[in-house]
Amino acid sequence: MDNDKKYKLIITIVDKGMAANVIAASKEGGAEGGTVINGRGSSIYEKGKIFGFPIEPEKEIIMIVVEQEKEKFVIDEITSKLNIKEKGKGITFVLDVENVIGI
Repeated sequence: MDNDKKYKLIITIVDKGMAANVIAASKEGGAEGGTVINGRGSSIYEKGKIFGFPIEPEKEIIMIVVEQEKEKFVIDEITSKLNIKEKGKGITFVLDVENVIGI
């Protein structure tokens, strides 16, 4: 474990099919890659129904571990390339990482 470096976990949740765009934007910001997990969710901005049943939109959850110094650059690229600031486009947040092994 490299105790000299501090890392951040950037999590971005977007509609299905957008994960490749998130990964591409994060690489432009200095990240080396990420992990994509499929999920489903709902929000006040998605109210579709089929035959009276609510649609649960499919989502992609992208997890990217970066050195603390790269966090702002990665977030800025994701925000600008995917218009994350617009309501209903997705969400991005950052968590502190205690220990990193394997990087």
